[in-house]
Amino acid sequence: MSKRSVGVSLPFLLPDTGRQVGSLHRRLYERLREAILAGTLAPRSRLPSTRTLSRELGISRGTVEEAFAQLDAEGFLERRVGSGSVVALPEHARQPRSPLARGSAKSSRQGGLSRRGQRMASEVLPPEPRDVRPFTPCLPALDLFPAKLWARTVAKQARVLEPGRMTAGEPEGFRPLREAIAAHLGPARGVRCDWRRVLVFSSTQQALDLSARLLLDEGDGVWLEEPGYLGARVAFESAGARLHPVPVDAEGPRVELAVSRAPKARLAYVTPSHQYPLGVTMSLSRRLALLEHARASGMWLFEDDYDSEFRYATRPLAAIQGMDVAGRVLYAGTFNKVMFPSLRLAFLVVPEMLVDAFTAARAATDGHAPPLTQAAMARFMESGHYAAHLRQMRLVYAERRDALLDSLKREAPGVLRIGTAEAGMHVTAFLSEGLLDEAVIARTDARRLGARRLSPLYLGRKREQGLVLGFSGASPAGLRAAVRTLCGVLDGPTR
Repeated sequence: MSKRSVGVSLPFLLPDTGRQVGSLHRRLYERLREAILAGTLAPRSRLPSTRTLSRELGISRGTVEEAFAQLDAEGFLERRVGSGSVVALPEHARQPRSPLARGSAKSSRQGGLSRRGQRMASEVLPPEPRDVRPFTPCLPALDLFPAKLWARTVAKQARVLEPGRMTAGEPEGFRPLREAIAAHLGPARGVRCDWRRVLVFSSTQQALDLSARLLLDEGDGVWLEEPGYLGARVAFESAGARLHPVPVDAEGPRVELAVSRAPKARLAYVTPSHQYPLGVTMSLSRRLALLEHARASGMWLFEDDYDSEFRYATRPLAAIQGMDVAGRVLYAGTFNKVMFPSLRLAFLVVPEMLVDAFTAARAATDGHAPPLTQAAMARFMESGHYAAHLRQMRLVYAERRDALLDSLKREAPGVLRIGTAEAGMHVTAFLSEGLLDEAVIARTDARRLGARRLSPLYLGRKREQGLVLGFSGASPAGLRAAVRTLCGVLDGPTR
C-alpha cells in the first residue's frame, strides 16, 4: 500500500502562543492527536519531517521531535529511520466528534442514554446567575454576610483538623453538625427528631433526587403543587413518576381534590409554611387532612422548608413534620439560602425506618459532604452566630420587602398584582391581561434584573402570567432602581 504524503504545511496544528496553557510540545502533540483521531490526517498519510515542520511552524526542531516521540510511543505514529513518520491509526479506530457533543434533543434520544437519562437531559433547570441581581429569588444578602467571622471559623477548624477527619467522612454527615441541626429545628421549626435522623446533603435538590430514587418506582404517582418548584418536578420526572398537579389557592394545595384525582399516589411534595412560588401558607385543616391521608394510604410527604425561617408579620410557623405521628414526613431544609449559595450544605430529617436506607444510598452516590465545611458550620451554630445572623436577616429582609412592595405599588399600579408577601425571600407579581411573562423576561434579562417567569412553574394547561421577584439580595435603593427599570420594560412591547 502506498503511503500518501501530506504534501502541505500544517500551521493549523499550532494555536497562537498568546496566553496558552501548557508547553509548546504538548500543544503540538494534542493538535496532531486530535487531527489523527478525527481523520483530518488520514491513515497511512506521511507527515512532513521534523525539520520541515519546525520551519513551517516557526518552532524548534526539538519541540517537534518531542511531540512526535510521544505520538510514536502511544501508537499514533509509525516512525522509521529513512522513511519518515506516517499515521499509524487504522481507519476503523477513528473517533469522529460525537453528535452528543452538539447537545441536540434528537442526539440525546439516539445517543445511548437510558430512559432515565433521556428524561434528565430533557428537563434542564435554568442556570443560576453567577452574579448578584436585584430580583433573583431566594438570594441571601451577600453584602451583609459576616464573611470575616465565617472565615475565622473555617480557619480555626482547619487548624485543628486531625488525621481522622482527613479521611472519608460519614455518609450521614458530621455528627456535631447533625446534633446542632436537631437542636435548632426543635425550638425554631417545631420539628421532632434527634440527631440520628438528620442527614447532611449538598442541597435540597440532592435530597429530592435521592428521595425519588429510593421511594418511587417507575409509574408511581406524585402530587405536585400547581404552580410549584421546578426542581421537584425535574427530580420526580427523572425518576419516572407520574405527576399529578394539585391546584394551590389561598389555603395552600387542595388536598381533597388531590385525593379524588390520585388517591394512590406514592408521594406528595409540599411547601406548607411558604408555598413556592405563590407565598401562601397551608391552612391547619389542610395540613391535618394531608397527614391523615398519608397515614391511611402509606403516602410519603416531602416537606420542603426552604425559606420559612423568614416570616415578618408573625413568628415562623411550625413545620408539619412536628404534627406527624405516623412517620410519613421527610423534612428538608437548607443553609444555602441563609448563608450563601456556594456553601452547599442542606439537610433532610427522615423517619426512623428510612435512616439506614438513606445512609446506604448516600454512601453509594457521592459519599459525603466535605467534613471541613460541616465542622465549620457546626461551630458557627454552636457559637450562636447562626441564630444571630438569622435574626439580623429577618430585619433586613423585612425592610427590603417593604421597599419592593412600596415601589411596585407606586410605579406599576394596574400593571402588576402583587401576591402574598408575609414571609420568605420573594414575591409573585401577576401580569395584567395580555402581557406575557416570556416577553417581559426576554427584555429584563438583558438588563440583568434576575426576575423569573411564573408560567413555566405550572404543569397543567392553565397558566398564570407573572414574575417571581426576589428582594433579599439587593438593597432598598437597588430594588427601587430595579422596579423603575422593570416598569420601563412593561411599557414596551411585551405581548
